[in-house]
Amino acid sequence: MKKQMRYSPEVRERAVRLLHEHQKDYESQWAAILSIASKIGCSPETLRSWVRQSETDQGIRGGLSTTDRERLKELERENRELKRANEILRKASAYFAQAELDRRQK
Repeated sequence: MKKQMRYSPEVRERAVRLLHEHQKDYESQWAAILSIASKIGCSPETLRSWVRQSETDQGIRGGLSTTDRERLKELERENRELKRANEILRKASAYFAQAELDRRQK
């Protein structure tokens, strides 16, 4: 399995901008992606996904924008933490209720 590379946001923006600027010089968007990806040093599929996400962020394409996606991840993380806290409180409540019952019987 290949090691996953991380590209800076500047490289991503530059690659997407290059594609949009030079797309008319190629017969298809995929041909432009192949050419620019080789120049940038990323895989064509990586560049394609950057372009799709950029189009989504601009409202050209449907789907979750980057900010919506980040907000969703944050809410999911918060939901997990709250569920964990509720479970702890539920167990503590049951423990103390049982302790109270045991104390009254003595």
